[in-house]
Amino acid sequence: MIKLTQMAAVRKLSFLSDGFRLSGTLHLPGIHQPPVVVGSHGLLSSGSSPKQIEMARQCSENSMAFFRFDHRGCGQSEGSKADAADFNGRCRDLLSAIGFLRNLDGFNPRLGLFGSSLGGAVCLSVAAAARVDALVIVAAPLDSNSLIDSARGVVPDGLSADLALSPRFRFDLSDNLSSLSNLLIFHGENDLVVPVSHARKLFENAGHPKKLVIQENGDHVMSLPLHQKSFIQESLLWFSTILKTE
Repeated sequence: MIKLTQMAAVRKLSFLSDGFRLSGTLHLPGIHQPPVVVGSHGLLSSGSSPKQIEMARQCSENSMAFFRFDHRGCGQSEGSKADAADFNGRCRDLLSAIGFLRNLDGFNPRLGLFGSSLGGAVCLSVAAAARVDALVIVAAPLDSNSLIDSARGVVPDGLSADLALSPRFRFDLSDNLSSLSNLLIFHGENDLVVPVSHARKLFENAGHPKKLVIQENGDHVMSLPLHQKSFIQESLLWFSTILKTE
């Protein structure tokens, strides 16, 4: 069992998921038994995306650990682009990351998940099975069909039509939303990638406590600085309120 330092630190770690060696970075706040938040990034992004890095920095400055990692086929982790498009495989990556962290000595058992875009869908998919205490989700699709228009040849950026239409990429979370709670949802009003209706459906069907933030004139990548600032502030408050409860 790996023992964690009680000093503020950033540690490079790796773990296995379905035989893939995945790369991650653990941000430690330097306190005894901190709660931990695990991040899941977008489709062909990585754990080094701006949202993941900023959330990691802010969590560690507010007495919470944060683990950001690269899903299979992304960043520094093993795997191909086809592996990166395997939705169930990405869910197993996140479950493996959670299991890896829970085997480390020195964490509070309370755990949060943060996911954006496809990473948000992955977090929603595993939350109940992983016994997650708090969720923050940004611009998450509830199904793969909304990302694809095969008649016009529209598929997610960076994916070929073959990969986007592959059974490995298909998912639909619509039947599992009522099992979710402790959920904070952000979505841009003018998101052209994932319709804002997904956020409204998620909010309507999830259990309490829950909160929905529709960002006026917001886009899929949350490009407006005002939205970025409020997102970080509200996310920290949400995680702190739930995860740091004695």
